[in-house]
Amino acid sequence: MSDATGVIHDIGYQRYTGPRLGRRQVFGALYLHGVRTVFGLGRSAKAKIFPWLVVSVVTVVAAGVTAVRSQIGEVVMTYAQFADAMSWLVIFFAAVAAPELVSRDLRSGVLPLYFSRPLPRGDYALSKLLALVTALWLLLGGPQLVMFLGAAFTTNRGVRGVWDELLDLLPGLLYAGLWAVVFASIALLVASLTGKRAFAAGGIVAVFLMTTPVVGVLSILPSATVNELAFLASPPTLVGGVGTWALGDALTQGQGGGMPIGDFGPVYAAVAVLLVAGCVSLLLLRYRKVAAR
Repeated sequence: MSDATGVIHDIGYQRYTGPRLGRRQVFGALYLHGVRTVFGLGRSAKAKIFPWLVVSVVTVVAAGVTAVRSQIGEVVMTYAQFADAMSWLVIFFAAVAAPELVSRDLRSGVLPLYFSRPLPRGDYALSKLLALVTALWLLLGGPQLVMFLGAAFTTNRGVRGVWDELLDLLPGLLYAGLWAVVFASIALLVASLTGKRAFAAGGIVAVFLMTTPVVGVLSILPSATVNELAFLASPPTLVGGVGTWALGDALTQGQGGGMPIGDFGPVYAAVAVLLVAGCVSLLLLRYRKVAAR
């Protein structure tokens, strides 16, 4: 038998000598990647079709409202009313975006890589939630900015008119933020329960749409109190109730209307806060259990 010999080959592996970034940078990278994922940036053309179709629709609506206002000289739709009118699109947008953010990772089994240090388990979920909130807020707030620019350039009251328009815009952006926070919290929680995107999307739509008939039933009961509290039963009407209470004329432009919630505005606000807090807590608990497997 001949003696075995071996050769060590140098194939160029080197020790990493660059900067070692920490928790904040990892969180920021996940957040930025999440926002890009929602809008299909850095992905295939197919992944861009739906999000940018929705963006186009809301932008065209905002441009149309702006054009009509410039012709007749009257406010056709307030900024907050625009958010209400586009809420049905936000439901379907969230139903597609949330599974893209979390269901894919559950299905592919890459979570153990994410949960390795220096990223705590909760940071993954919070970064995805913040990314979805940002995307939904941009979806509603971007077109409002289009409306603002159109009104600012066509006002005949100079700087004072632009300032008044800005004061009208700010409540609309805050209202869009409320829509974004509530919808993102619910959608991401539902999506985190399954690795199948189709099931997740269907569950999200069901939560938002199947609760609407409950509002209708409660609204026709022979009790004024029950009628005024009926809108608590569905997330979209819950947000609308908070908007009616918090924004008042900023939502209705002094035309009356809004949701008939009576004096229960603080109740709607409290329920909205509890709903978001509950969804976020369950989301964090969900990923604590996933990471422990």
